Amino acid sequence: MDVRAVLPAIAVGWSILSAGLFGGERGHAAEALSVIDAVGAGRHVAALADDALEGREGGSRGGRAAGAYIVETLRNAGLRPAGDEGTYYQRFGTMRNILALVPGSDPACERELVVVGAHYDHVGYGTAANSYGPTGLIHNGADDNASGVAGVLEIAEVLQAMPAKPRRPVLLAFWDGEEKGLLGSWHFVRVRPQPLRELRPVFAVNLDMIGRLRGDRVEVYGGRTMTGLRRILAEANRETGLELVIDWDIVDDSDHFPFIESRVPTVMLHTGLHDEYHRPSDDVQLVNTAGVEAVARLALGVVTAVADRPGTLAGFRDASRQEKNAHRDALERVVPAGPVAARVRWGMSTRSDAGDPSAPVVVRVVPDSPLDLAGLRCGDRIIAIDGEPIANQAAMLERMAKAGDALMLTLERVGRIVEIDVSGGGAPVASGRDQDAAPPPAAEPAPARGP
Repeated sequence: MDVRAVLPAIAVGWSILSAGLFGGERGHAAEALSVIDAVGAGRHVAALADDALEGREGGSRGGRAAGAYIVETLRNAGLRPAGDEGTYYQRFGTMRNILALVPGSDPACERELVVVGAHYDHVGYGTAANSYGPTGLIHNGADDNASGVAGVLEIAEVLQAMPAKPRRPVLLAFWDGEEKGLLGSWHFVRVRPQPLRELRPVFAVNLDMIGRLRGDRVEVYGGRTMTGLRRILAEANRETGLELVIDWDIVDDSDHFPFIESRVPTVMLHTGLHDEYHRPSDDVQLVNTAGVEAVARLALGVVTAVADRPGTLAGFRDASRQEKNAHRDALERVVPAGPVAARVRWGMSTRSDAGDPSAPVVVRVVPDSPLDLAGLRCGDRIIAIDGEPIANQAAMLERMAKAGDALMLTLERVGRIVEIDVSGGGAPVASGRDQDAAPPPAAEPAPARGP
């Protein structure tokens, strides 16, 4: 099928849809938020993963047709172009990034750019170098990465529809050439187009393969590149309630990597690999469109939280580049309960996390103690006491030692905010050391990693 024949039909269909979505005045942000939905996401995935686009290889006619579809969608939604010479395109070689800008509303931070992006290219017909086979057949890349593009398009619609725009400008970015070595995102961090040259990226979100959500589990990469980022993720996750697994390894396998290498705090959201990865079988019918909706809502929450954050944003956390999952496992290693003292007040031990001091991690819960009976678990992170955020582990210990018979703890548990009421702590005691600071784990060498 000729891609030039199918593209007008795709564009006309989207024109009708967007006219319905944006024809009237939006009353409030909640109504705008409802624009993100599984049906719209599925429509984008189906269009981008159609056989007519021949696997969207960077620089190919199918890749250009996919780019034209994205541009038409952005134009119909009324988004401002941010590419070269008044267009949405940022060209490099035979490929093109696609860029659209939602200007910020606060002149005090109008040059601090928040980026949310996804790569729209795939591997075409596949080769021995980029496919697990069989090669020579169209690789539609419905999950990789039509799903991520669909998520960013849904976010773009919401940001444009919101009556009150975020304080900081937000860039909607669609990267080309990711499958050829992250070419588009590397080009952007090195050479920004003229409309963006006075803006400095301060935070980025990358959506890559968000179409196969299973058991509500989302993998998060780069979650330690900014102090306090874990809390931002958890707060943004209140509505969606997904299980967020923070991976400490940072690998050059997607478009978050050039931003991290450029010292821009960045997270990637990903729903995991599967047997269809880089095969012709990665097709539309396998995409969990409700999952795309959920992850896009989470991403939107993170983007708007950072874009609206008052004051100066925390900068890039350099130590994140050396941290590995082995360090995470050592930090979270459970301390054996051991013999239980006769006098137990609350009943836990925590470790301080240098990457997130305001969220000590629980590594011991004393059986049958007040905290055990209230439902505290090892791996939980304490983030507030009686509704007041804690500054660090020492402040947490002091407040719990001085507390009365009962208190309320706010926890972050696998990316979800949980509140537990604790009673039976008795009167404050002189030491209060049963809610103690666990010794730091022994340092472990980072494991070797293959290519």
